[in-house]
Amino acid sequence: MSATIQSLPSPEETAIAKESGRMLSALLQTKATTQKIEIRDQEGDQHAVNIPTSALRLLVDVLTEIGEGNAVNIIPLHAILTTQDAADVLNVSRPFVVKLLENNEIPFHKVGAHRRIRYEDIIQYKNTIDQAREKTLDELAAQAQELDMGY
Repeated sequence: MSATIQSLPSPEETAIAKESGRMLSALLQTKATTQKIEIRDQEGDQHAVNIPTSALRLLVDVLTEIGEGNAVNIIPLHAILTTQDAADVLNVSRPFVVKLLENNEIPFHKVGAHRRIRYEDIIQYKNTIDQAREKTLDELAAQAQELDMGY
């Protein structure tokens, strides 16, 4: 199951998300494993809700993204993705993902004729290529320094 905000937030939603994210973020300084927050319903009645501090951190992250005007998509690590979903996560084309799968660079299984990929395998692949890119950039920067290229 994934939760998605389908469209970009409105300016009003962005402003509210920024402010509420800042306020909630102050509560993250605690070592407590749970937090009690109060929610006011449509009639104005308050309801205390206990939530794990880890969920509050996730909520602050979501509010931060919305506060920056971004849409948000939450996918559980155990989710199974289509090749198009995986391409969207990696920001590449679906045929490129299929090529990665066929070259055994990312594990997958088939359901009938359709390829399915575990979300955590996509994230592991993404982290691996991100680390490789970072290493290459560091090497290029060091080389530029050695050659006194002014960077």
